[in-house]
Amino acid sequence: MTLPAAVDTANPVDREGLRLRVNRALEEFLRRQEGLLATISPQLSEASTALRDFLLDGGKRLRPAFCYWGWRGAGGGAGADGIVAAAAALELLQASALVHDDLMDRSDTRRGVPSVHRRFEMLHRAGGWRGDRAQYGTSAAVLLGDMLLCWCDELFLRCGLDPAAVLAAKPLFDLMRTEVMAGQYLDVLEPVAGDSLGEGAAERALDVVRYKSAKYTVERPLQVGAVLAGAGPALVDAYGAFGLPLGEAFQLRDDQLGVFGDPAVTGKPAGDDLREGKRTLLVALAMESCSPADARLLDERLGAPDLAPAEVERLRGIIARSGAPERVEQRIDALLTEALAALEAVPLAEGPARDALRALASAATVRRY
Repeated sequence: MTLPAAVDTANPVDREGLRLRVNRALEEFLRRQEGLLATISPQLSEASTALRDFLLDGGKRLRPAFCYWGWRGAGGGAGADGIVAAAAALELLQASALVHDDLMDRSDTRRGVPSVHRRFEMLHRAGGWRGDRAQYGTSAAVLLGDMLLCWCDELFLRCGLDPAAVLAAKPLFDLMRTEVMAGQYLDVLEPVAGDSLGEGAAERALDVVRYKSAKYTVERPLQVGAVLAGAGPALVDAYGAFGLPLGEAFQLRDDQLGVFGDPAVTGKPAGDDLREGKRTLLVALAMESCSPADARLLDERLGAPDLAPAEVERLRGIIARSGAPERVEQRIDALLTEALAALEAVPLAEGPARDALRALASAATVRRY
């Protein structure tokens, strides 16, 4: 994959101090929310700490970056604190989705530490409390994920930008949230109802890619930022032509890492997507290309509760031998090429936005984390 020579791949999220500014906006918002929770009950202190740790300990901050540079590309100023707060609201949505996703996938870790439901199971065990600790962990994760979803709306609406601009962008913000929940449902549905060995599996996997991740990672954040800056339909549509293929490439890279990534880098166990039963495009293409016996084995053992480490390695071997990883890499390359070509046609305001978006395209697709 060849990137334009002008692309600067060194920490593009840090341009104009954006990561630090987003973190500060989140910290300020959390302080207010923690104060509110403390007035309700001191027993909510552990919940406050868990939410703070989850929000501020890591995270790529790509979604706020695309929102911010969507704003800048539409003529928004660099020094506006309101756009940073609006962009930070996307991290609350992302955190909500991850808390729920880890619960549905029965993931033990996130970014190298216990996932939220496991954290509260451990709290239950350490406290010697009554009842089913797994159920307690599940309940806590559902409620805290819901709280984050509520908070993302609150931060967005109170970001400090012109209320008319926020109101204009709100339908896109709401559409984005509906799309990601719909994509999440399709992701849950496929392992139990989809015919992985029949026709249509790859197309259904792409629907999950598009709605669960691609749109709310790149396309919608860009468009929300543009509308907040007062952009019209032409720029919003042009951002879509750039953002959707780039978002799809981002998720396909994530799917590759979910099977073949280095745990020391990703913060997740090796082959974690196989344990979780993810019916990704990578898996669908592998089933299309491998032997019938290997396809049946992959279909039967993918996501099995008793999947042993040796079986994970066996399934990884089946996928690797099928040629599917190479086909996914080719698709990532093609999508990135499509996105970068579309970016050149986007009518951006004068300034650094085009270079910043090129660099973000690289960060989203050429990565090991």
